[in-house]
Amino acid sequence: MSDQMETAPGAGPDFDPAASSLNGEVDPAVMEELLGIRSSIDNFDATLVYLLAERFKATQRVGYLKARHKLPASDPGREAAQIQRLHRLAREAHLDPVFAEKFLNFIIDEVIRHHQAISESHATDDAAAPAPAHQGGQS
Repeated sequence: MSDQMETAPGAGPDFDPAASSLNGEVDPAVMEELLGIRSSIDNFDATLVYLLAERFKATQRVGYLKARHKLPASDPGREAAQIQRLHRLAREAHLDPVFAEKFLNFIIDEVIRHHQAISESHATDDAAAPAPAHQGGQS
């Protein structure tokens, strides 16, 4: 087992990078190669998780901005443009554009759900806030 596998991001005490139902059934050299490739996959997965976390931090900021200005949670024009852009990027990267679209749609649905929750929370906070005191002596 290489040091790379042992130091993979997110490889805490609960994660065994050598976990496999193939142990003892495959030639040790093949198993070592398989674990090396899987170590790279583990690194990619960790990177994806951290990237998604950063993406959702940014979309949360968008959600609060939309809520403050009473904008809709969904922006179909933006979503369509993003899907078109993602299809192009997927083709350039030799990734199935249909898969890429499904992945983006999953993320978009989650972002919209978050934006709706933020908007509802913001509306509740506004309703619970006391009305501003009347300023000046004019009626």
